[in-house]
Amino acid sequence: MMPTPKNWKKLKILPEYFAAQLIGTKNFEIRKNDRDYKVGDYVCLSEWDKDEEEYTGRSILTVITYITDYKQRDGYVVFGKNNDKRDE
Repeated sequence: MMPTPKNWKKLKILPEYFAAQLIGTKNFEIRKNDRDYKVGDYVCLSEWDKDEEEYTGRSILTVITYITDYKQRDGYVVFGKNNDKRDE
């Protein structure tokens, strides 16, 4: 299934978390659920340099495979994902 505007989300991610995603040691995200995340959504994790206030150009395209709000702050979820494509 190809991403459509409805199931495609672009998210900023700081370099230290991006690095863990890139090498595969972190396969989840904890996020405010302000985008109504669903299993099957495509998420583009785009590395964000907070000092320069701009994207670095590196991104990872993932698919949400699992979602839970168990033991999370109100309005937050944890989602598990598979890495599809890594653009370094």
